[in-house]
Amino acid sequence: MGTNRAADLKVLRAKEWDGWWDHLIRAFGGGPTSPEERELDRSVTEFDRSLAAWDGDECVGTAGAFSFRLTVPGGASVPAAGVTMVSVAATHRRRGVLTSMMRRQLEDVRALGEPLAVLTASEPAIYGRFGYGAGSFQMHAEIDTSRVTLAVPAGTEDVRLRYRAPLDALAECEAVYAALVPLRPGMLARRPGWERMGLIDPESKREGASALQCVVAERAGEVTGYTRFRTKLGWGPGGHDGTVTVNELNALDPESEAALWRFLFGIDLMTTVIARGRPVDDTWQYQVSDIRRCRPRVRDDCYVRLVDVGEALAARTYQAPVDVVLDVEDAFCPWNSGRWRLSGDPKGASCERTSNPADLALSVRELGASYLGGVPLLTLARAGRVRELRTGALAEASVAFGSPVPPWLPHGF
Repeated sequence: MGTNRAADLKVLRAKEWDGWWDHLIRAFGGGPTSPEERELDRSVTEFDRSLAAWDGDECVGTAGAFSFRLTVPGGASVPAAGVTMVSVAATHRRRGVLTSMMRRQLEDVRALGEPLAVLTASEPAIYGRFGYGAGSFQMHAEIDTSRVTLAVPAGTEDVRLRYRAPLDALAECEAVYAALVPLRPGMLARRPGWERMGLIDPESKREGASALQCVVAERAGEVTGYTRFRTKLGWGPGGHDGTVTVNELNALDPESEAALWRFLFGIDLMTTVIARGRPVDDTWQYQVSDIRRCRPRVRDDCYVRLVDVGEALAARTYQAPVDVVLDVEDAFCPWNSGRWRLSGDPKGASCERTSNPADLALSVRELGASYLGGVPLLTLARAGRVRELRTGALAEASVAFGSPVPPWLPHGF
């Protein structure tokens, strides 16, 4: 393809999926995928929302989206495009392929009436120019359970734990997950088929660890929590040195959650618990005897893009009354640019076009970062990314946009 020749951008057809997918895998390093993973990924692909960029008969770019519903502050479940499978062939860089796919995709999202788009970024530097802001974060930890103890709340002893085959316990575990979705911003309602993603367990990905295991927590005969994990036995000069890797842990009450963590801390022959992708407010942090030996660290996770500023801001509630005019800059989706009056409180909100003077000036990227309530507007202002035009408006809006529960994306896509 010559420098001045644009890629031919088309909606993916089912018969093209294998080549499209092979291109994507190569762009992400070419690691092996099992037949089980490949089949499941194909089964959840939404072909009418998947784009392929072609240079003749060669696929040189991919982009897709899933039709998700995302919990926002206040508990509403809002339609959101889950942007995924984005890649450009290394032979076709700097030719506008990515920009053309991102522009077409956001136009399609708008046409479908979805006010939000979200993604997880393999390279965070890419997506800011398309209006995405880091709106939620996740915690990773490596807990030295040979030296860290856990103080659990009263009532934990009333919780019964049982091993269950992961597939056999799937329905009960999904019921727990579904009950938690409305309670935290950033959580995704599972679409049909997505419940299987947590059970993918090819031996090639275990790195010497066990097959996937599942333990459920029960109270009064009802499943109130679960964890899925792997164990890997190791030996060192001092004896056993095994590792527990936690894939998922969800619970409906503090006692069930504590019982599951205590179980993971106490598995025989294991001295380390590795937990990735956890909420930044995970309660075990405040129950351990030595947080430093848990080595917690935080990284970016869900990137949020307001596709329709008015609808998105009206879809959530605000934890304090707010009445501000926002002057929004959005060069990539110009239909969002201009002044919007946001009026809201804990019961609801409206957001409409206005000619009134602006109180705050910011880009759509900052709105995305603050939208789920995890990044204060005050912090963004101190970073030089939000300007206060009316004294007091920044503090008012920053408090209102917050969330009492930090946002969390429970799984990638």
